[in-house]
Amino acid sequence: MTEGSSAIKPGVTGDIVTLKDHRSGKSFDFPVVDGSVGPSVVDVRKFYGDTGYFTYDPGYTSTGSCESKITYIDGDEGVLLYRGYPIEELAENSSFLEVCQLLLEGELPSAERKVAFETHITYHTMLHEQLQYFYRGFRRDAHPMAVMVGVAGALSAFYHDSTDIYDEKQRIIASHRLIAKMPTIAAWAYKYSTGQPFIYPRNDLSYAANFLHMTFATPCEEYDIHRSVARAMDRIFILHADHEQNASTSTVRLAGSSGANPFACIAAGIASLWGPAHGGANEAVLTMLGEIGTKDRVPEFVKRAKDKDDSFRLMGFGHRVYKNYDPRAAVLRQSCHEVLEELGVQHEPLLDLAMELERIALEDDYFVKRKLFPNVDFYSGIILRAMGFPTSMFTVLFAVARTVGWIAQWKEMIEDPQQKIGRPRQLYTGHVKRPYVPVEKRG
Repeated sequence: MTEGSSAIKPGVTGDIVTLKDHRSGKSFDFPVVDGSVGPSVVDVRKFYGDTGYFTYDPGYTSTGSCESKITYIDGDEGVLLYRGYPIEELAENSSFLEVCQLLLEGELPSAERKVAFETHITYHTMLHEQLQYFYRGFRRDAHPMAVMVGVAGALSAFYHDSTDIYDEKQRIIASHRLIAKMPTIAAWAYKYSTGQPFIYPRNDLSYAANFLHMTFATPCEEYDIHRSVARAMDRIFILHADHEQNASTSTVRLAGSSGANPFACIAAGIASLWGPAHGGANEAVLTMLGEIGTKDRVPEFVKRAKDKDDSFRLMGFGHRVYKNYDPRAAVLRQSCHEVLEELGVQHEPLLDLAMELERIALEDDYFVKRKLFPNVDFYSGIILRAMGFPTSMFTVLFAVARTVGWIAQWKEMIEDPQQKIGRPRQLYTGHVKRPYVPVEKRG
């Protein structure tokens, strides 16, 4: 089965997996279902009803929780597809808003539909003016992700006309609003933390350029938007737009399965993304670079990384999913060097040692043999640092980009006739039933 074989229709193959229960002596058959590409799955929906057992899969790493047509990953081959299109081609030729339309609607838009969508998003970027008071309820030193979670959830209190998830028109309006307003929410979170006045969106700028302007401009002077910087920002958004059934996406789907409104679901996704094991990886890269400190100490830390008895690990190298080169990293590597050159920060000490780490990882046999190549978090962290973003904003930018993926996944789930409320099972290992003991008789 090949990636290009679009004529292949997913479904039950006729193959079965037979399970023999040695306790009862009974055998049970479960159908095998093929996707259009990737591993087949064993349909265990009737497993408990037929056998009386649950399956046990901590982290759901061997469980297909849903059927989806949005994103496909082949970690062994370093492949990432959005609706069948390779991420490299989209990052090179497309814009973030066009990718948003692709993820939401399933196809690349015509020229006319593309203009209509971009116009619609552009004119939804303003926030309700009363949300300014909501921001002012936070402490100035609040983490921007805390602000993002609160404000995203609060949108449901301001836009009552788009919370009926069973109304297709309202689902579309809510989707457009979230994509349009998330950069404004993020930029204002940054402005609030710095004590600077909020900058309103501008309809004459692109999505990425508008975000940069709202983040770094002040009423005193315009922010000079470098072309390569805006393009790099757009690429970062494209590369992070969706990544299959990861922790935050699964959180959005689980929250949405209860019938929660889309604003609440996205707020849940942001909360999940906040975890350092998920969205905080590029922040960890900068923390590591700070620990190394100077370029002359790189060999010392590389040696430590090779020592299996040393707990130190090089952050931003290798990937849990991609066992080969991260396809997103190849795209950002080019943008990284373009941004550093245009901004003239190639010799900033922290970025200088990052480039030295990159050189070693691409040449050293230890890293090459183990395929510990720089990943997307390594390059995005360097780019964002060069742009002037504090590390506390890195995960916020991830949330801005991933919002469209969450919405597309949420929308697909709501429209799936087989959708039901998520209800994972458990392996209970606590006490069996026991009688209550009065307090005076407890030892």
